[in-house]
Amino acid sequence: MTPADLSRAVLHAVRRAVDEDALRAPVPARVRVERTRPGGRGDYACAVALQLARPAALPARDVAEILRERVPGMPGVGAVEVTGPGFLNFTLLDGDDRLDALVGAVREHGAAYGHGDAASGTAVSFAVVEEPRALVVTETVERLLAAQGAAVGARTEGGEALHVVPVPTDDRDLFERLGNDAARWALLRPAPHDRPRETGDGALLVQCESNPLFRVRYAYARTRALSRSAERLGFGAGYEERVDAPALGALLADHPDVLAAAARHREPDRVARHLEAVARAFFDFHDTVAPLPVGDEKPSAAHRSRLALAEAAGTVLAGGLSLLGISAPEVL
Repeated sequence: MTPADLSRAVLHAVRRAVDEDALRAPVPARVRVERTRPGGRGDYACAVALQLARPAALPARDVAEILRERVPGMPGVGAVEVTGPGFLNFTLLDGDDRLDALVGAVREHGAAYGHGDAASGTAVSFAVVEEPRALVVTETVERLLAAQGAAVGARTEGGEALHVVPVPTDDRDLFERLGNDAARWALLRPAPHDRPRETGDGALLVQCESNPLFRVRYAYARTRALSRSAERLGFGAGYEERVDAPALGALLADHPDVLAAAARHREPDRVARHLEAVARAFFDFHDTVAPLPVGDEKPSAAHRSRLALAEAAGTVLAGGLSLLGISAPEVL
């Protein structure tokens, strides 16, 4: 269960309440669901009832109750309750149940996991740019916005201009020296307002742990290698029993929020940093528990579940790299 899923469920509840004449208010184009702030209840909260209270001429808590009754049952959600002045709060199922639903969501959506409608109804076009880094950042932001449902138009002289620190003049041959993938990482990994680093010494071409791009792509390649090995051993992925990987699970659950925030703030570096964190958590998980049978072990529910989580991590890594315009080779 992701914030995007919850947002769609709340929007469905609003439409249903309006259609049933239980609520007389305009249906918003989108509904924002965010992590509950410290001291709040549940895992996620939505303030749409406060937004609709005035046009509906009802107290916000009454609006929230109307919506709560119409929120459809969702896998991975343990409870929906009204708190405070009229917040809808969602409590996700704990532990195994939550991770089961998360892995299922990633498997269902594939590389599009994390895409949503946060920017639905928004039309945007950017300014024409020629400077290499501004061009790469603008192109990537367009891709991120489209993945969130925005209508992205052609670039025009009067379009939105992004603040991007350009690469030094002597780095204008970056793509020739580093190739597409390393060059794009070098330009996108720093925040747009920061000066790009690691553009001149070829560090991003070295296949070693100190190279963050290699680490991210190697993590993906390793998940694919696990799947191929499992196939040779005669079993496949399926989340059947609890896997103890809270850090990796939390990062996979955060992926939709990261993509939406990167699009909203025009900051592709958020995606790159998130992928680095996913790769680290994957290797920690991989090195702690064996996703595949060892020695004379027979494939079990534990192995199938660990493989399912590993494949979900690989899907998130490949999808994130694709949004950055960077390839995800299955073998490195």
